[in-house]
Amino acid sequence: MIDKCGRKIDYLRISVTDRCNFRCVYCMPEQGVPPIAHEQIISFEEILRICRVMAGLGIRKLKVTGGEPLVRRGVCDFIRAAKAIPGIEQVTLTTNGALLPQYLPQLMEAHIDGVNISLDTLDPDTYRRITRRGCLSDVLAGLDAAWQAGIPRLKINSVLLKGVNDREAVDLAALARERDINVRFIELMPIGLGQDFGPVPGAEILAQLSAAYGEPQPFCGRIGNGPAAYYAFPGLTGKIGFIDAVSHRFCAAC
Repeated sequence: MIDKCGRKIDYLRISVTDRCNFRCVYCMPEQGVPPIAHEQIISFEEILRICRVMAGLGIRKLKVTGGEPLVRRGVCDFIRAAKAIPGIEQVTLTTNGALLPQYLPQLMEAHIDGVNISLDTLDPDTYRRITRRGCLSDVLAGLDAAWQAGIPRLKINSVLLKGVNDREAVDLAALARERDINVRFIELMPIGLGQDFGPVPGAEILAQLSAAYGEPQPFCGRIGNGPAAYYAFPGLTGKIGFIDAVSHRFCAAC
């Protein structure tokens, strides 16, 4: 499928729920979102029907997201069914990681093709401040479990906020030191609750990492389906990616 700008469209993001077990300060109100009656929520059967139609139009890759997708009952069965759709080559998941140890066996049985874990800090107190209710040790346990299980395409998504966790880029990048995990820094979008916080430009993060790890080398290969620009750093096994939504325009690759 080609859009009117000549871009090949083969990737579809599917938000299976707007609910989440966290209340991240730049994403969701502290009280959460208003509940919706079950009969008003699109069913997995309806989503699968849409996926089959989209596969017929050229969609080959699906990203399952939310909210937190693992809080919706039956999501692993949905992933298994989506993988079986003719034409679909890849199904990946974005999660905050807290429930990952619990659902990892089912995800492995469903042959998940990749997992992105949202992780903005390695400091327990800062993590609690950002998520309002999350426990850092649960997420790190999920990350370790996913790595030990051999989940392919394992990535970390990090959003840095000025005055909150803006000096943690070096520590977060160190997650890629000995393991082939790609760490991506995503600039905060100044919309919704994100307007209450200051974004940290990708260039500023790159300077921090260069001072700590040495001269970065642009990575020309493709990692994932998004618009991130990746770099290889001396001493890091995984790659470091940047999605500079505000400071750089990337529409041609998005």
